[in-house]
Amino acid sequence: MHARTLSGWRRRARARPRDQPPVVDDAAEKTAAAAARSGGLKRRPAATGRRRDELGGRPRLGAVRGSGPGVGGGGAAAGGQRSLLAAAAVAMHRTARPRPPRRGRLPGARGLRAPPPPLLLLLTLVPMLPAPGAAAAPAPRPPVLLPAAAGPSVSLYLSEDEVRRLIGLDAELYYVRNDLISHYALSFNLLVPSETNFLHFTWHAKSKVEYKLGFQVDNFVAMDMPQVNISAQGEVPRTLSVFRVELSCTGKVDSEVMILMQLNLTVNSSKNFTVLNFKRRKMCYKKLEEVKTSALDKNTSRTIYDPVHAAPTTSTRVFYISVGVCCAVIFLVAIILAVLHLHSMKRIELDDSISASSSSQGLSQPSTQTTQYLRADTPNNATPITSYPTLRIEKNDLRSVTLLEAKAKVKDIAISRERITLKDVLQEGTFGRIFHGILIDEKDPNKEKQAFVKTVKDQASEIQVTMMLTESCKLRGLHHRNLLPITHVCIEEGEKPMVILPYMNWGNLKLFLRQCKLVEANNPQAISQQDLVHMAIQIACGMSYLARREVIHKDLAARNCVIDDTLQVKITDNALSRDLFPMDYHCLGDNENRPVRWMALESLVNNEFSSASDVWAFGVTLWELMTLGQTPYVDIDPFEMAAYLKDGYRIAQPINCPDELFAVMACCWALDPEERPKFQQLVQCLTEFHAALGAYV
Repeated sequence: MHARTLSGWRRRARARPRDQPPVVDDAAEKTAAAAARSGGLKRRPAATGRRRDELGGRPRLGAVRGSGPGVGGGGAAAGGQRSLLAAAAVAMHRTARPRPPRRGRLPGARGLRAPPPPLLLLLTLVPMLPAPGAAAAPAPRPPVLLPAAAGPSVSLYLSEDEVRRLIGLDAELYYVRNDLISHYALSFNLLVPSETNFLHFTWHAKSKVEYKLGFQVDNFVAMDMPQVNISAQGEVPRTLSVFRVELSCTGKVDSEVMILMQLNLTVNSSKNFTVLNFKRRKMCYKKLEEVKTSALDKNTSRTIYDPVHAAPTTSTRVFYISVGVCCAVIFLVAIILAVLHLHSMKRIELDDSISASSSSQGLSQPSTQTTQYLRADTPNNATPITSYPTLRIEKNDLRSVTLLEAKAKVKDIAISRERITLKDVLQEGTFGRIFHGILIDEKDPNKEKQAFVKTVKDQASEIQVTMMLTESCKLRGLHHRNLLPITHVCIEEGEKPMVILPYMNWGNLKLFLRQCKLVEANNPQAISQQDLVHMAIQIACGMSYLARREVIHKDLAARNCVIDDTLQVKITDNALSRDLFPMDYHCLGDNENRPVRWMALESLVNNEFSSASDVWAFGVTLWELMTLGQTPYVDIDPFEMAAYLKDGYRIAQPINCPDELFAVMACCWALDPEERPKFQQLVQCLTEFHAALGAYV
């Protein structure tokens, strides 16, 4: 009988036009109405992720996954047979009714499913009814669904101005619009122009929506971690707001960087959340090439043509006017800088490359032994130096400072001795020591930080203690990634003064280089020539910062640098260096130990120090790097150094040192301080050489 009934239903379905809804008898309609009045038939909730075909193919924020008993996820209350059958009949009637297509329906969305036979649907629901005489089972709680009318109404998009700035179109780009997610927009990997460093997103929500924001970058050498002007997690603002994402290149390499911004949205603090992934890519360039190609990049960015809102003639005219204005401004700035340089002779940093006159010193062919010396053939190198009008002269007045004055200068960063725990001795001299220490946090005693602790022994004199405190303040208050200033001191009565610096786990750079020279080739600490050049770039960056701040180091060397296991190098002060490295300092009769082999000629003869004399010392430090910690001018008597330098002798080219790199060293040893390169020029030159080395590796 069931087979005949089903066959008859199929024949009637084929005979009925497709656009005509199936016939539901009056009894079913009355049963459904009675069930609705009695409260047995629940209001149909908003569609969930399972009924995606009825939402035009796009999920809605805040929908809870899963479905309840009955048709459509709602169902009727357990224990009521009439309500269940009525719900099935009404659901069948609603399902079979043809539905007009939704506006904005995405291409490829599924259509409506064919209605099931009424009798088959009832037979499917009959086993769900309780057996006669059996106790009615408790009604299962339907899942909590968020209706469309009560949704959070989240919207996130790029404004029209932002889209025009990025891709040149006058339109808004929506990623989420009133809880509807645009997967096409999210899947688009937007190319960010190389000169654009900021992205702006507009968003808002009508109810409480929590978010978490994170970033991923595939090349940290080319780009820093993106920064935002909002917190990493919080609530989506209720009013229309804009947040900014900063994509800054490091300027170290040429590379295309892939950026992933992940935004997690949680509605009403539920366990269900929505993940939005925004993909971006940006081409980063080295700083030197950026200067050369800036004009080309600007021209490219200005030639974006909008056929709707702009005319070709107007766009071309505006482009040429902009280029002319930029050229005029650059020319005017160049004239002003030239006038200031000629009249005041003020030292400024230039961005052009090292000139040929300063880079070539006319050196003869170097010998293969590092103990040989090179003589410059240019005649002016043999002439004595009489005056340096542009140099800044600083006399060493450390001995005129008393211990009380030295303690007063560091009183504001003094801490209690109880916060310092001394561990291993890293270096030890006649009166000074450097410990590996532990610094306890002031607010939270459970937090600890590793640190360098410089201190003196019991037999240290008051002058030695004063010099340690005074020289430790040389870099105080300066903040740069390649500088290591002091952070705290301990000057309590009855205790030996202590100077605390941040910890670098591979310690002193000179000791590290000498250790690398002794280890086997397969040792993890073995470093390549490219690594050594990278260290030199970091030292030059730190010294460039000091030059801009008009701070003169006067004792730049590998012994006054530290390094960690990531090969990050930082410049430190020279406190205790005379005691820890006594062979690098000599007294020339003026009762002062000085680093004679690292000093420029004007510093040796006239005690004149400047950024140019620091450049000279940087050239010697670069020589130390390439020789893995050898001592320069090891066979020259310290009292004869001035005469040798005056005659044009310099250190020989190290073994396996490229000619281009040795030419950089020779530039730093020019007799005339004005002919020596600036630190910014050294950074650019070494960066270019480092990239060339990477191309051959």
